[in-house]
Amino acid sequence: MSEYFEVIIVGGGPAGLSTALIMGRSKRKVLVLDANDARNRVTHASHGYLSRDGVKPEEFKAVGLSEITAYPTVSYMETKVTSLHKEGSRFHVQTETGDSFVSGRVVVAAGMKEELPEIKGLQDVYGSSVFPCPYCDGWEWRDEPLAIFGSEPWLIQYVKLIYNWSRDLIVFTNGAVDLPAADRTDLREHGVAVVEEPIAELISEGGQLQQVVTHSGAAYNRSGGFIMDTGESQAFPLPEDFKIPYTTMGGVETKEGGETSVKGLYVIGDAKNAFSGLLKAASEGYELAAVMNHEMALEDWQLTNHITKPGGQG
Repeated sequence: MSEYFEVIIVGGGPAGLSTALIMGRSKRKVLVLDANDARNRVTHASHGYLSRDGVKPEEFKAVGLSEITAYPTVSYMETKVTSLHKEGSRFHVQTETGDSFVSGRVVVAAGMKEELPEIKGLQDVYGSSVFPCPYCDGWEWRDEPLAIFGSEPWLIQYVKLIYNWSRDLIVFTNGAVDLPAADRTDLREHGVAVVEEPIAELISEGGQLQQVVTHSGAAYNRSGGFIMDTGESQAFPLPEDFKIPYTTMGGVETKEGGETSVKGLYVIGDAKNAFSGLLKAASEGYELAAVMNHEMALEDWQLTNHITKPGGQG
């Protein structure tokens, strides 16, 4: 017989752990199932979380786990969820270890996974000297000679953003790009070169970018960079029979609090927003937990249905 939990959380990042923390403090029986494959595992430090700026991802998680498991009603398992379906009002969850669980509510906070473009050497520098988020890593690479990789329609806007941290920029589009003449002029007037030749290789040492080499053999000295499109996809794709739509950014479409069109199923953090950042993800977990516990408290009230007589006698 499958063990029952009031809430099952898929994912052990800041969104999932924050949800578990508040649920534990609300005396709710909660299970966190975590594949332990976070997208920020490749980086050496996480930034922008007040009181934890510069913390190592593994340290951040270790602190979170120690906090949630201090509550006796919270359980944690490092395993991958292989199946999720709903029968009546209850969700059935199975894991790769063969365990099965039942719950009235499921929170998906597994985040996104990245599928980097096929550029030789990119894997060696990603998370060490080439990053997707300037707010996470721009300060550390301020005023450095940087590469910008990408050819998305919003390229000019991305370049303007990175220009805030460094004005020594070269854009590598990895092939011809349909860039408006006005944008080309704007970039040129700001001293930003655009290289449209395909990239042959990124040269690095110990994760430190040194050169961007194109197919013609031209080599451009760069010490770091930012990449526009990392090809995100859901780390835990929702079952197709739930028929839950996705946003244009690849996140799950939800109501304001994270509830999907399937009652009792919630999605928060990067899985909902495509990118949240640690602080926003943790905040969403806190807010959702408070909403869920309030709903559950009202349900418990109706189930007990005690009638108190005058004088306090039951």
